[in-house]
Amino acid sequence: MASIPSHVRETIDSHLDEIERVRAVSIVLAVARGSHAWGGAGPDSDYDVGFVYAPTDLRRYAHLGGLEGVCLEEREEFEYQGWDVRKFAALLADSNDGAIDILRSPVRYRTRYDPDPLADYVERTYNPIDLYHAWRGIATNNYRKYLSEHLVRTDDETFPILEHRDGEYVVETEDGTATVAADDERFSETATRPTVKRNLTVTRAAMAARYLQATGERGDHELPALEFERFLDEQAPAVFDAERLDRARNLLERKRAGEGGVRIGDAVGRAFAHPPKRIDPAVHARDGPDRERLNGFVDEMLAAGR
Repeated sequence: MASIPSHVRETIDSHLDEIERVRAVSIVLAVARGSHAWGGAGPDSDYDVGFVYAPTDLRRYAHLGGLEGVCLEEREEFEYQGWDVRKFAALLADSNDGAIDILRSPVRYRTRYDPDPLADYVERTYNPIDLYHAWRGIATNNYRKYLSEHLVRTDDETFPILEHRDGEYVVETEDGTATVAADDERFSETATRPTVKRNLTVTRAAMAARYLQATGERGDHELPALEFERFLDEQAPAVFDAERLDRARNLLERKRAGEGGVRIGDAVGRAFAHPPKRIDPAVHARDGPDRERLNGFVDEMLAAGR
């Protein structure tokens, strides 16, 4: 994984100081998100930063119109997304993939709070079925939006095209399939953007969902490594065939080489991009992190922010 240049770290640190000053908060944890976290950054990749913050004055929690739960900031090629400690803990309680990945990020910019004990706890107690459906949703939604050919209705509803016939389309609907006449003025065919980057997004999410399902069915629900190359090398060969691994590695290499925006068509495949809608709760569901235990971690984060 590429290292973060020192001047970038200095810029991020300056931006975090400014966010703290303007918003009267203390940032207790800040890490890399996106491609710099999972190892897919190319020469033109922006820097996404995720952070967790606490108010410098805890009375704001009781004030009307007090502390905002989410903070979003953009500065040129830097994008910041932060969560207040209460919001962050609530997301962890729901086994939210983005919150869990904040704890797992290998690139840390600010650590007033040591996230390792919390990360260890969440990785032992997350609810696999919640993560499965989160990753499945990322795969299917991105496939539908960016990789599959589709019709757009006048109300902006999209319908992936399954088949072209003389004078009509066969499209996917929520309930199955439907036929739309080619001259139906309510619909227009819209070009998709099947780029390397979009294919890689779908590939990573679909592989994560399928890997979690497969390992759960063997009894251990092994969490896929956040760093995608490590996942491909160390974990994925136990579940996926060589062709699928080669496709994924090719997409990763091209993204790193700066070819993320190159159109390549559908390199994932409709079937693979759609893991099963339903998996057995008896096998894949558990209670998730204990809220009282998470409250203890919240107390530690609040103390770190003072």
